[in-house]
Amino acid sequence: MPPKAQKAKGKQKPQEDQRELSLQAVVLADTFQTRFTPFTLEKPRCLLPLANTPLIEYTLNFLADAGVQDLFICCGSHPEQVEDYISSSKWKRPTSPFKTLVLLKSDATSVGDAMRDLDNRGLITGDFLLVSGDVVTNISVEPALARHRERREKDKNAIMTMILREAGVGHRSRATGCKPVFVINPTVDRCLHYEEINCSNDTGRHVSLDPDLLSEHAEIEVREDLIDCYVDICTPDVLGLWSDNFDYQSVRTSFLFGVLKDFELNGKTIHTHIVADRYAARARSLRAYDAVSRDIVGRWAYPICPDSNLIPGQDYEYTTDKFYRESGIVLGRTSKVGPGCVLGRSTVIGESSTISHSILGRNSQIGAKAWIEDSYLWGNVKVGDGSTIKKAILAEGVVVGKGCTIEPGVLLSYNVRLADNTVVPSCTKISRTPSKDGVASRRTDSALVGEGGEGYEYSPDSDEDSEASDSSGLVYRNPRASKSASSVSTLESEDLDLEPSEDRSRRASAISETSDESAPNKDFHAEATASILDGLQKEHLPENISLELGALRMTLNASQHDVRRAVAAALVKRITNLESSGTGAKEAVTVVLTKYSSLVDRIIFDKETNGKPDQVDFLLLVQRELVSKEKGNSLLLFMAKEVYDLELIEEDGILQWWADTRSSEGSMGSVRGLVQQFVTFLEEAEEDEESDEDGSGDED
Repeated sequence: MPPKAQKAKGKQKPQEDQRELSLQAVVLADTFQTRFTPFTLEKPRCLLPLANTPLIEYTLNFLADAGVQDLFICCGSHPEQVEDYISSSKWKRPTSPFKTLVLLKSDATSVGDAMRDLDNRGLITGDFLLVSGDVVTNISVEPALARHRERREKDKNAIMTMILREAGVGHRSRATGCKPVFVINPTVDRCLHYEEINCSNDTGRHVSLDPDLLSEHAEIEVREDLIDCYVDICTPDVLGLWSDNFDYQSVRTSFLFGVLKDFELNGKTIHTHIVADRYAARARSLRAYDAVSRDIVGRWAYPICPDSNLIPGQDYEYTTDKFYRESGIVLGRTSKVGPGCVLGRSTVIGESSTISHSILGRNSQIGAKAWIEDSYLWGNVKVGDGSTIKKAILAEGVVVGKGCTIEPGVLLSYNVRLADNTVVPSCTKISRTPSKDGVASRRTDSALVGEGGEGYEYSPDSDEDSEASDSSGLVYRNPRASKSASSVSTLESEDLDLEPSEDRSRRASAISETSDESAPNKDFHAEATASILDGLQKEHLPENISLELGALRMTLNASQHDVRRAVAAALVKRITNLESSGTGAKEAVTVVLTKYSSLVDRIIFDKETNGKPDQVDFLLLVQRELVSKEKGNSLLLFMAKEVYDLELIEEDGILQWWADTRSSEGSMGSVRGLVQQFVTFLEEAEEDEESDEDGSGDED
């Protein structure tokens, strides 16, 4: 009998293993922050539309692809709206990939409270994914999960694996105002220290490390080039730590920082899984919302794009004019819809109206001669004739009268109405729902929205999180330019600082150290330069670099001059990096330009014309990049000769560049001295060729 009992027990173990391998997931539908106010006064953040699809849909599709079977959604504000949406969605149908889908309601006021409530319920039985409800990613979880389980078999104290996405410093979906910094032991992928640094001031650009880390680990990496989209593989021990520490309130600055700091006490380790491809981002703020929207529309997150039609009933198609449209669209004969736009079903656009890089939800009605640029209209929005809207968000049900002007950074919440000829100042927030403390407006209703309009100026409550005001607009401003309170509501004050400084990391130096006053698209220059330089350093094929560059150019509507500027900056940076590491200047130039000659050739379009504006433009941009370089003189000579020898720049192109007054003005002239001999050689060769031709004519 005993042997028989033992045999039975042996048969049971595989079933237990199989149950343990079933994957659970927890979605934090509320981050308990106020970065999306005033919109979240009336609607939960996870249901706000991103490219005309509710945010949570991107997260749930990611979890379904990851093979999650048991799903728990932790609700915060407006739980009844989340419940109504999920109950009527495809995720509750018999065909849903989730065997279990449970909505958890509680009185939590922080992520920490929600995690402790989850622990008390006893629902988690094995490894689970912890994700935020605003995640947009197409990353495959399987490699990270397999590595996590392998590590867990060897060490039960390995309680969590964070999935992070490697990205260039200029990537627009990265937070750059308050940057996450991970200190990692790369040999075992263990996270040793976490810190968030504030790069809006010089004193916040340093990381404080325990000296023992340097002595205890033979190799460490300090990484600030990672996108943290809050996708974590956790064990049930994680919940226990949340419950044991009631001061833990947030996932990173409290929990992660605390567990790493108390390693000697608890012995628990947290690891990282870094991916270098695929797409990953969070719509963590309005700055990030704008960035992720552009990525989705620009097909950077493919197959996550509008024409994937994630929701039943959607029928978006990608047109030959490079914008997306659903059925039932009515366009005026003289109206213009530019690339990068999304038009929801039954949208009507009047005569002579222009829609540029904007997303319009269903049933939007745009009058005649209206101008909408870089804006988001969430559906059922009416815009009167002759109105102008730039860099603004208009929630569902907003009505804009005739002749109105909505300046950059404006947020109009649900059902706000503007009377005719109303001008809404930049960065104003208008809502019909007063803030919690009852403060509605410092100005009269009619002064703000016009006579007959409806809405109040939204004033943040005193208890709102301090970061909310730092990410509550769509206006790009340099945070260094102004520290005043008037600038804190702008988008850029939280996340954008594109001008490099001497103490930037080596990765940050991908951005050109010179400023081109004539280039309006600094967003494009930062991202494109960082992307190209990353490809050069990793020796990607020039075709792949050009493909990414082309997609980015279309997404941000950049000019060919902008493209040439980014290519010039990246090539010069790569060459100077090689030269500073010991490679000879001439050799560095030859190696880089020979391998990536097609990258330059693809941005020159004037070889069949007498004038060479593209070639002159490229040489001027290279020259400008070299002005601040120690060996700018010799590098300019070597680069000019190399592009000529490779037939990228023609003889006429070099001579026209040399004759252009811009190449000799001010500091530009300081680096072109050595090129004189090369230009003289070309001029003499041209004269000899002409005299030979004349001699041949005389003989005839």
